Amino acid sequence: MQYFNLKEPSQIVSFSEAIQLGLGNKQGLFMPTEIPEFFDRRIIELLNMPFAERSVEILAPYLAPEFDYDEVKEIVHDAFNFEIKLESVNESKNQHVLELFHGPSLAFKDFGARFLARCLSKVLGSNDTTILTATSGDTGAAVAHAFYAVDNVRVIILYPKGKVAPLQEKLFSTLGYNIETLAVDGDFDACQALVKQAFSDEKLREAVPISSANSINIARLLAQVCYYFEIIAQHPQVNNVCVPSGNFGNLTAGLIAKVMGLPLQKFMAATNANDTVPRFLQDGTWAPNPTIATVTNAMDVAQPNNFPRVEYLARAYGFKFNQTIFSKSVTDTQTKAAVKILHSNGYLADPHTALGIFASREWENVATLGTAHPAKFLEVLTEQGIIVDLPPAIAKVEDKQSLAIDMANDYIAFREYLKEA
Repeated sequence: MQYFNLKEPSQIVSFSEAIQLGLGNKQGLFMPTEIPEFFDRRIIELLNMPFAERSVEILAPYLAPEFDYDEVKEIVHDAFNFEIKLESVNESKNQHVLELFHGPSLAFKDFGARFLARCLSKVLGSNDTTILTATSGDTGAAVAHAFYAVDNVRVIILYPKGKVAPLQEKLFSTLGYNIETLAVDGDFDACQALVKQAFSDEKLREAVPISSANSINIARLLAQVCYYFEIIAQHPQVNNVCVPSGNFGNLTAGLIAKVMGLPLQKFMAATNANDTVPRFLQDGTWAPNPTIATVTNAMDVAQPNNFPRVEYLARAYGFKFNQTIFSKSVTDTQTKAAVKILHSNGYLADPHTALGIFASREWENVATLGTAHPAKFLEVLTEQGIIVDLPPAIAKVEDKQSLAIDMANDYIAFREYLKEA
């Protein structure tokens, strides 16, 4: 499989090159030159397979011919070694949550980060690289745990100082060793801008081999395609999905699954007050506002990097906005109320998942992606009078000292830090 640059289609690279480069020329995103499409009979066969075995079949075409089938099998079984649960939240409307937070960092991003880490390890061999990633919360922990103690890999995580839930922050800022964390004086979009500027800096890239572990990296998105199949495998009547959305990589993965033949009908991209996409779908104007801090901090993104991929898929495969792809903004007040109501009805949801359930509350036959373990957002739950036991992954870092270094929102300072390795 080859991959092309959305901003410069003449730039065509292999899978290995795409995951090492992260971004293409002109900060363009890579997409596969073709998306394998499965016929109905093959889809039925896939849905009858266990998750890991099915995921090998889904991913193998994207990695061929560089990775043979056995190599893909090894990578997938090692990366996807935790469970996925589909839980009902409203039986009368057939509404469910696909819990994707049972991995080591307690967030859905474990799928993409662990898959990317294992692919990169195969590609790099004994060569050194520096992984740059910006996080509003969950990505940082997933990437840190996926790459922790991996030989020849230096990981630098940028996050907005004071804008990440404390326990969520400690999952990635207390590891040390090859994991370095920078608390940037700015919002997530500022962190993301620093990373993108580094990738556009040719002189820097000559001095420091860098790659990205954000959802701009195509390997992350391909891994996330797999769990959309698990929705219908566990409940064939569920054909709509609600995706709590920040950078829109997760929605991109769902649309790829649909192109591959998975019988999903509608997608709801649920956002918080950072409502660039809902407003765009309403009036056709792309007008990002300054980023607003919310209780769903992992979605505090005003300029979602992956939306060009969504637009490309919509254009190439005939997906209509407000027919196949919907988007709705949910307030903090509505989110907090949703957390409380869901808990009173017997389901404990983190704020991001609760936001998604609220956004799609009028839909039937829908699964909301459960993006993070509720305990990562203890402050919000406590405010609603909800007591949560800490899972072991969080309990063991609760009292640890953060190793993060404060960093000004200044590219020159960041560039010098990168070169100090």
